[in-house]
Amino acid sequence: METGLSKDVLRVWERRYGFPCPQRGPGGDRVYSADQLVKLKLVCRLVDAGLRPGRILPLPLEALRELAGEEPLAREGGNPVLQQAMRLLTEYRSGELRRELNQAILRDGLYRFITEIAAPLSAMVGEAWTRGEIRIFEEHLFTETLTIVLRGAISQLPGSGRPPRVLLTTLPAEPHALGLLMAEAALSLEGADCVSLGTQTPVSDIAAAAIANRSDVVALSSAGNFPPKMLSEGLTALRRSLPPQVALWGGGAGMGRLRRVPEGVLRLTSLDDVGRALSEWRSQSSQWSNSNLSGGPRH
Repeated sequence: METGLSKDVLRVWERRYGFPCPQRGPGGDRVYSADQLVKLKLVCRLVDAGLRPGRILPLPLEALRELAGEEPLAREGGNPVLQQAMRLLTEYRSGELRRELNQAILRDGLYRFITEIAAPLSAMVGEAWTRGEIRIFEEHLFTETLTIVLRGAISQLPGSGRPPRVLLTTLPAEPHALGLLMAEAALSLEGADCVSLGTQTPVSDIAAAAIANRSDVVALSSAGNFPPKMLSEGLTALRRSLPPQVALWGGGAGMGRLRRVPEGVLRLTSLDDVGRALSEWRSQSSQWSNSNLSGGPRH
């Protein structure tokens, strides 16, 4: 059974604890509702972790999710677009999934899409894969579909060419590109001039590209499974390689796992931080320009 529980175990639980409560199908087989299947999967995980069935079976679904350590983003409830997207993904209807996501952009705008749809949906897919609920090819299908959607949306944005000029990439051994694309979308919406190198760029090449491109900011993305020690060392090496006037920003779940951010690196904890970082950079740049025009600060 897809819950990982045998029929005999489920029958014992029915008699002893009153859950689950199946209906009978046309052939007399037990049929479980979608809500019961969700609860049974959580119970199975918690039993595997050492909890007793008698303790957890009477608990409501929300309490089980808290025990399992599930974040709200991973839950089946909430935004109906997320539910529909997950259903289309697991049914391998990639064309319909792409249309659903494109319609969400047209309806809600790109910024709401990346913060309320793309980022939560990426987390849901990643957590579902971790729990074994979807297979690796389904995760790859989702990544490819969302990449196409985001690239198409970014290409439609008017290029304002306003400072800062931002160079986007990831460190070597970081192949995840979705966070990078979402950051590029957020930056482009704020009028920044973005150039993306894609993923897995050597530190020396990032520094060389920043100089050749006359970048004002280098922005890196890192996923949650990127080793913190490797990330810290990469950021430190890159900071030393960049000219001092080039800002270095880091975002993504990997940055959130760092206990200490290297000196000279700005940590962005969410996509909402992008706008604030840009505003601060522009304010400081304007102050610096005005200071130069007036002959420097007066003493």
